[in-house]
Amino acid sequence: MEPEVFEEIMITVLVGGLVLFMAFIVWDLAKKSKAGRYGTAVLFFALGLGVLGFLLKTIVLAVKGL
Repeated sequence: MEPEVFEEIMITVLVGGLVLFMAFIVWDLAKKSKAGRYGTAVLFFALGLGVLGFLLKTIVLAVKGL
């Protein structure tokens, strides 16, 4: 396996795991702070924008490589 392929797979897997861990942290923060439905939605929306940016970057780079 080429190092570039391994790095790409590991970045995707590890960043995915990090995103899941951050989602747990945001959920726990919302629960402990009693943010309610709206506050929890706002927190997850902010996290979702970061995840969306990572996904769009990955898609753009994949399309550019074709």
